[in-house]
Amino acid sequence: MAGLTWAVERLIDLALEEDLSLGDVTSEATIPAEALGRGVFLAKEDLVLAGTAVSARVFERLGARCAFGRADGDRVARGETFGEAEGPMRALLAAERTSLNFLQRLSGVATGTRRAVDALAAGGGRTRLLDTRKTTPGWRRLEKDAVRAGGGANHRFSLGDGILVKDNHVAACGGVGEAVRRARARGNAMLRVEVEVVDLPGLDEAIGAGADIVLLDNMTDAAMAEAVRRAAGRVLLEASGNMTLDRLPRVAATGVDFVSMGALTHGARGVDISFEVEPAV
Repeated sequence: MAGLTWAVERLIDLALEEDLSLGDVTSEATIPAEALGRGVFLAKEDLVLAGTAVSARVFERLGARCAFGRADGDRVARGETFGEAEGPMRALLAAERTSLNFLQRLSGVATGTRRAVDALAAGGGRTRLLDTRKTTPGWRRLEKDAVRAGGGANHRFSLGDGILVKDNHVAACGGVGEAVRRARARGNAMLRVEVEVVDLPGLDEAIGAGADIVLLDNMTDAAMAEAVRRAAGRVLLEASGNMTLDRLPRVAATGVDFVSMGALTHGARGVDISFEVEPAV
């Protein structure tokens, strides 16, 4: 991640306020104010790292120093230490949970994404993995950065980033072709037009109306393979819906250009990372 955005800095503000609005009464009662310490980050399972910048920033906000010896996107093995923080012991203890919340969640997104990317690669071809806007409110930038750290690519960041005609747009417009024609005539000419279809006749209609990308929603593997044959390179094809790790190699083998998975973000499991502290010598 390049420099943290204002939105991420504000998210850190909210997270620290949530945890420290009444202070840290345990550390204040048990740890002398002048005590110094050091802590290390320990991977308790194999993972792909993400979120190091925001995690380190939490410690910096509270007056400690934090550095990681590994970069976002690196694979870290179980039992490996990969970063450290040092400074006032009270600051280390106050920052620990908030920092780990960011690090475990975002590394979980990256780790799950890497598994999906590897599963697609097993199917051969050139299919790329995309995320969606199914992100934790306020965390979109961080979670989409984590998807990239895991080897995936980003779909839209917001509703203004691209024209994506979904099923409800199609229903409101009266059909796939009409929806695409309106998007072409009235939309931003610099944006590609993508439309969601649920069957092969919908694909034919989308191509005829001039779509750039067609999202094949919840189609069978056989239907996706036929869609690739019919499209013959005239449009890009994105597959979505009911995607699992076991299925991804078969989907890649159909020849679609992209697979999008909301589960990369909304279904991610936080990985197991601990922060172990010791007094400074």
